[in-house]
This record gives sequence, C-alpha cells and structure tokens, in this order.
Amino acid sequence: MHKKLFVEQPILVNRKGPILLRDNARPHVSQFTIRKIHELGYEIFRNKGNAVNTFVEFINSRTPDFYCNGIGTLVKRWKKCIESNENYFD
Repeated sequence: MHKKLFVEQPILVNRKGPILLRDNARPHVSQFTIRKIHELGYEIFRNKGNAVNTFVEFINSRTPDFYCNGIGTLVKRWKKCIESNENYFD
C-alpha cells in the first residue's frame, strides 16, 4: 500500500510516510495492526473529535448572511467559469 500510495498520491505521503486516519474499529486497534504501523513508520492521526469540534465551532460562528452571500457569489463564479471557456481568470 505504501509504495502504491507514494506513486499514485505522493501529496498524501509526508517525509516519514503516509498519515493514517485511525478510529477505534477493532482492526485498527489490534496489536498486530499497531505493530505493523510502527514498523512501517507511519504517522497516525487519531483525534478526529477535535477537528470536528473546530469545524462545528466555525459553522456556528457565522451569521446567516455569511451563507446567503456565499451562495449568491457562487452563482456569479459559476457563470464566470462557463464564460471563460476553461481559461484562468481572477
């Protein structure tokens, strides 16, 4: 998996190796799996809860106008994309 990931998605591989997102599923916490992960030198990202809480805080900190304006701007951007014939624009 490591070699294939390095070839197909090198951006996902850091200097030490890939970063694995791990939860508490039985296969993820088995001693065999943990030993193999350490043997391969993979970095493990375990704290999903903190990332989710940060995202929820961000969502809750915005006003309804923030979302209305964003959606309105999205339509303008889509039209600009179509009109540009896939060329770059600011």
